[in-house]
This record gives sequence, structure tokens and C-alpha cells, in this order.
Amino acid sequence: MNYGMIFYILGMASGFEALFLLLPILVSLIYGESVLSSYLISCGICALFCGVSTLRKPKKITLYTKEGLVAVALVWIWFSVFGAVPFMLTGEIPNFFDAFFEVSSGFTTTGASILTNVEALSRASLFWRSFTHWVGGMGILVFILAFIPNKGNGTIVHLMKAESPGPNVSKLVPKIRYTAAILYAIYFGMTLIQIILLLISKMPLFDTLCITFGTAGTGGFSIKSDGCAGYTMLQQGIITTFMILFGVNFTFYFCILKKKIKQVSSMTEVWAYLAIIATSILAITFNISGGFSSLFQAFHHAAFQVGSIITTTGFSTVDFNQWPGFSRTILVTLMFVGACAGSTGGGIKVSRILLLLKGIGREISLALHPRSVKRVRMEGRTVETEVIRSVNAYLALYMIIFVASVLIVSLDEKDLVTNFTAVAATLNNVGPGLGLVGPAGNFSGFSNLSKLVLSFDMLAGRLELIPMLMIFVPSVWSVKRKKK
Repeated sequence: MNYGMIFYILGMASGFEALFLLLPILVSLIYGESVLSSYLISCGICALFCGVSTLRKPKKITLYTKEGLVAVALVWIWFSVFGAVPFMLTGEIPNFFDAFFEVSSGFTTTGASILTNVEALSRASLFWRSFTHWVGGMGILVFILAFIPNKGNGTIVHLMKAESPGPNVSKLVPKIRYTAAILYAIYFGMTLIQIILLLISKMPLFDTLCITFGTAGTGGFSIKSDGCAGYTMLQQGIITTFMILFGVNFTFYFCILKKKIKQVSSMTEVWAYLAIIATSILAITFNISGGFSSLFQAFHHAAFQVGSIITTTGFSTVDFNQWPGFSRTILVTLMFVGACAGSTGGGIKVSRILLLLKGIGREISLALHPRSVKRVRMEGRTVETEVIRSVNAYLALYMIIFVASVLIVSLDEKDLVTNFTAVAATLNNVGPGLGLVGPAGNFSGFSNLSKLVLSFDMLAGRLELIPMLMIFVPSVWSVKRKKK
């Protein structure tokens, strides 16, 4: 275990968090808020740790798979712990478990909250909550890859693989450092376009920034108690469109920019993702049409909620907890499906669902024709056995963590729907669930133990499970002694 390099990466991450904290400091100055000192102290703590831990560069800078997984998990926990400090210092969220839950929800782009009155927060804190979505959307370490010293791409590959959502990570260009730069350029460009469109629609600047950060990161923290219900239908339409767009694999946009039409047309996952959205919207529209004044209104709200749930954003315009059972069942199903691999969305991912279905199809075919040779193909290529195995392992781990989390959370004696959807909403990085944790509710009623478990679920879901589990394996931390 290269402890020196891991410590160095944690220091660099703290330095970036100090820089990120300058933004809520600026917001506090603009609005003349008393929380300024709390954010200054938090920024100073991060900067001090960065200075101490990066004073000397480690001699050995290479990270292998095991160390890359551990480094990514520790950085995300580290960011959440330090990101919670401002809330505790301001007294707006004094309890550590509550503050850690809120910030973990922010960085993992979950959007689940313990706050009963979000509008009581200062502007600086509202901005910080929403900005954590934007930072976590594309990945904390993806952002700082260019600043990590390395010889070759080995270190960067292991870090990026550990942090990127989906079954695998593909290079858009030969050097993975440039891949990270391209991904962030697309991310920043789409963010800017949404900001411009919302400003044109006459949404206030502060609201525009916070809502866009939540949409881009598919996070879902709102700055109003009624979520997005108070915005105009045009503004809600813009948010719906961009939620869906940010749930698409970013490689799709790269291929469009490079005019690689053949690759675009063969991206099965993206087209399946869009088909699932279209089908779900139509099904829910007709199911809820009786509750709205027109079919268009029903379609509008169905589209918003489907886009919000499948991309695991978590915004809401209505309390869908009151919708018919059929519509709620579709939404809960979409929580598990999630967005595309290589997007800012969470969930199991459409690519894994497709690979699972193709794998089942192959097994049925082999049962009927035992001597036949059947390979799983996706997007015109044969899928390696390793990828199929990793998908199966992921789903097995997912179910174990899900069941264990529901059992622990159920100790709080809440109803099954609340417990089940609370875990589904956090492990899939969705945000709202049903029952007491629906769009009109929150997670404040859970015990500290449950909040800690749900915080773990958010981090595990965002990091594809393995990195978070690695830090609990004793052999990972053991030091092998050289034989004499």
C-alpha cells in the first residue's frame, strides 16, 4: 500500500475543497451574511491540511488497482467530512451525523435531505449544498487528475476507473488525461447552456445557478421548500430536458462533436435509455391524467418526474407520493434502472440491465441448444466474459448491501415502504423515496445509526460499491514483511 501517495492525494483534494469553499464565501460577502466567518474557518482548515500533506512529494508515485480504489473512497469520505464543517460551525446543521448525511448527499449527487425547512438556510449554505452536486457530478478526482504527478497513465487509469460510473471506462483519446479534460469541457459547456436558457426564461440568477448545479450533477437539492413546483412550466421544461441530457453517456456527445455518426447510431445503451423514458412517460401520463386539468399538464409532470427519477436527480414539481400505485411502481423501478454509464446519473445503469438481459437470453439459448456457441454482443462488439462476470458480481453485492441496509434501517420501526425506498433512494443516488421520505418528507426522522448507514449507501452507490467495500477489508491495509 502506497500510503505516502494516498496521503498526498488527500492533501491535494483538501486544497481543491478549500478553493471550492471560496465560492460560498463570495456569496456570503455579496449578501452580507454572518456565516462568513464559518466558511472562512472551514476554508482555512482545508488549506492548512493541504499545505502540510503536500509539503513533500512522495518518492513512489505509482498507484495500482487496490490503492486506486482505496484512494478514491477515502477522498470522497474526506470531502464529505470537511464539507460538513461549515454547516456545523454556522449552527444551521449542528449535529455531525446530520451534516455528514447532507454533504454526502450533495457530493454523491443524491439529493436526500434531513432539512425540514430548507429556506431557513443562509444563501451561502444553499449555494454550497447545490455546488457540491456540480463538483461530485463528474467526479472529484476526475477534476484533479491533471494535477496529480505521474509517470505514464497507470495511476490516472486506476483512479478514473474507481470513480467513473458504469461497467468500464473507455478512453475517448489515447491519453486518459485528455479524456478527463474532454469530459469536463462537455460538462461545463452543457452547464453553461442551461444557465443561459434559465436566465432567458427570467429565473433569478441565484436560483438559476443552484438549480443548474443540481441538474448538471443530477443531484436534486432544491433551494425552495416546494422543490421546483414554484417555477414556470417553461423553466420546468428546461430542467426536464437537461436532466435527461445529463443522464446520457458523455461519449455520445463526444462522438456527435466528432461527427462519428456510425458510433452514435450503434450506442444501444443510449437508445434504450431514451426508449425507457418515452415508454414510462406515456404510461404515467395516461395513469395520472384524471388528476390534472389537461392531458398536457399530466404529460408535463410525468416527463419531469420520469426524467428526475431515472437520472437520479430527485427534483420534484408535485408530490408523486400521492399518484396511483401503478405510476409510483414505475418510478420506484426507474430508481433501480438509473441512467447511462459514463453520465452523471446513478442507479444500476442501463448498460448493466442490458448486459444482464442479454446474459439471460444466452443462458436460455444454451439450455435449448447445448452445443451451440452463443456470445453476448453489445454495440456491435463481443462483450468479454470478464465484463459479464463483473456485472453479475456487482448485482450480487448490490443485493447484499441493499438487504443489509434495509434490515438496519428497519430498527427505527418505520413502515416498510419508507425503509425500502429510503435505501433505494440513497443506494441509487436518487434522493426522494416514498412514504415518510417522499417529495414532501425528509430523512430527519431516522436515527444517527440509520443516517450513517444511508450515508454509506450514498457513497457506495456513487462509487460503484467496490471502492467503499475495499476500505473494510483488513488485508488491504496489511503490510507485507520481506522474507529474509
